[in-house]
Amino acid sequence: MPIDATLPYDDQNIFAKILRGEIPSNKVYEDDHALAFYDINPQAPQHILVIPKGPYVSWDDFAAKATDAEIAGFVRAVGHVAREAGMVAPGYRLLANIGQDAHQEVPHLHVHVFAGRPLGPMLAR
Repeated sequence: MPIDATLPYDDQNIFAKILRGEIPSNKVYEDDHALAFYDINPQAPQHILVIPKGPYVSWDDFAAKATDAEIAGFVRAVGHVAREAGMVAPGYRLLANIGQDAHQEVPHLHVHVFAGRPLGPMLAR
């Protein structure tokens, strides 16, 4: 079910539970500001999710409330994950679904990192 990205943060969402260690994940990277793990329902041969560790619902929420260190750490984590997974040379796609129209399903900011095959046009016509 799509999420209203203007709602308050729900600390019972699946990513909050993963961050607390209540639900396992196949982790590929973690630092003070971000966690990256393989998507359990991959949409490409390589599909990694990167989430900030703070309680942010959307990109707007993150940009407005996160510290400069959190923002820099999260952006660097996305780049680190792509480099370490060997995605840079062949290419990769970043996707962040925010709110109902974009079909955001988990009310915690997350970036999908897709790679491993030609991904085609960005949006279906």
